[in-house]
Amino acid sequence: MSVLRHIAMFKWVEGLPDDHVPEVTAALDALPAVIPSIRRFHHGPDQGINAGNFDYAVVVDFRTAADYKIYRDHPRHREFIEQFIVGKVSERAAVQYTAPD
Repeated sequence: MSVLRHIAMFKWVEGLPDDHVPEVTAALDALPAVIPSIRRFHHGPDQGINAGNFDYAVVVDFRTAADYKIYRDHPRHREFIEQFIVGKVSERAAVQYTAPD
């Protein structure tokens, strides 16, 4: 069996307040409870081991591409993007691929 894995990575703009990352983490922690199409959900800030890495990563597994689209378009996910991503990210990378379950 396989899953559709979505990975998104962000680099923050300079000058964000110190509470931005803890607020992002708390907001992301709340999403699985309101978006039932999420199968597995992991996220967190980069540990600073290698220079040049992205600042934050989100990894989400879904049973199907349709489940991913439910997440992508869900009002709470869209609200999260508007509040914590738009205007606060200098660079974003994302990919969706099939992974073993």
